[in-house]
Amino acid sequence: MTLAAVPIPTQITVGMGQIAVGNKDDRLAAVLGSCVGVVLFHPRLSAAALAHVVLPASSGRDGAPGKFADTAIAAMITELSRLGINRAGLVAKLTGGACMFGAGGPMQIGDANIAATREALAAAGIPIVAQDVGGRVGRRITVDCRDGRVTIECVNHPPRII
Repeated sequence: MTLAAVPIPTQITVGMGQIAVGNKDDRLAAVLGSCVGVVLFHPRLSAAALAHVVLPASSGRDGAPGKFADTAIAAMITELSRLGINRAGLVAKLTGGACMFGAGGPMQIGDANIAATREALAAAGIPIVAQDVGGRVGRRITVDCRDGRVTIECVNHPPRII
C-alpha cells in the first residue's frame, strides 16, 4: 500500500502594514494589539488575504498600502485579482483593535482603526460576516485559507474561532 503525501500548510506571517494572500494550502498569521487584522475570503475558491492595518487613514502619507485602513482594502482586492479572484463573493472578517493604553485619552487608535476599516469595507461593498474586535488584550490570529476560519488566541483565554 502506498501512502499519499499530505501537503503541509505553509504559514505566512503578516507583519505590521503588510498584506499577504494565500490559497487552500496556506495559513496567514499575525499578532495584533491596536492594529486590525482584515481578512478577505472567497469561500468557493478557498483563497484569502490578510492585511495588518496599523492606522486608520493615510492622509496623503507614503507607506505600504496595508498600513492604512483607507488603502488596505483596495490593495487586498488588487492582490486577490492577480490570482484570478474577483471581488464578487468576497466576505470579510475583522480582528484586533484592542485598547492597549488604558481607557480614554488620545491613544485609542484601536477604535479608530475598527471604524475606518468598517467604512472602507462598506465602500467596497464587502460584507463583514464575523468579527472579534476591541477589548483590552492583544490577539494572535491564524487564518486557514482553505475554509476561512480565523483562530484567535489571547492570553488567559481559550482559543476562539470565527
